[in-house]
Amino acid sequence: MSAEENATSAQQTSQQKNSPGPSGNGEVMIEARGLCKYYGYFAAVEDVSFQVYRGEVVAFLGPNGAGKSTTMKLLTGYLAPSRGVAYIAGYDMATQRLEGSRHLGYLPENGPLYLDMTPRELLEFFASARGLSPQFTRERIETVVELCDLHEVMGKPIGKLSRGYRQRVGMAQALLHDPDVLILDEPTSGLDPNQIREVRATIRRLGQDHTILLSTHILQEVQAMCSRVLFISEGRLRYDGPLSEFAQGKSLDERFYELSTAE
Repeated sequence: MSAEENATSAQQTSQQKNSPGPSGNGEVMIEARGLCKYYGYFAAVEDVSFQVYRGEVVAFLGPNGAGKSTTMKLLTGYLAPSRGVAYIAGYDMATQRLEGSRHLGYLPENGPLYLDMTPRELLEFFASARGLSPQFTRERIETVVELCDLHEVMGKPIGKLSRGYRQRVGMAQALLHDPDVLILDEPTSGLDPNQIREVRATIRRLGQDHTILLSTHILQEVQAMCSRVLFISEGRLRYDGPLSEFAQGKSLDERFYELSTAE
């Protein structure tokens, strides 16, 4: 890219960051710009573009295998795009990943946890790995333990915890460095109804102070936590708009099927 093209791109990013968003706040916290991911001739993600603004809780909805997890990995810098750019808090996650990661908390589906550690040991380990100061670490551990309701299990090995508690430990780890942005991939997958209710309540609390992109294929998740929907199918974005307009007079199930089978 030429110097002139770079200058134009930077100007466009600045304009987009300060333009009014659906939430009424103009700051773009998550942006996909023409994201593509190819594996040989297979397009896992094809030309996906959207913006998520500060204070929004947005559902990334679609059937299994639609490209949700791949897109999230592209957004977080875990995967390099074949084409396009991902931004977190204005930082290019290909060239400014460390800067962007300071603003990002990422909970992948079935996120890895060290099962022989206790939640306290795990949080202290990740705080050290992130270079957080001892005082900030103590303050943040107290905060995330309260937010994720982990008091009763802080001294128990993670391998002995229920799946619901493990999800909460993973969420606490993602929140530890006090990020502005949370990207959560299927956070209630495999949980029982009581655990789902607990995790949803945690996400609703987080949504008061964070920008959240939440992937799911469960329509109840969208209704319970989100006001806006991004729908992806076969690697392409099919809908980007408010939940109130998503169904278009149909049931949510009918609309889900319609978008999933769209050409």
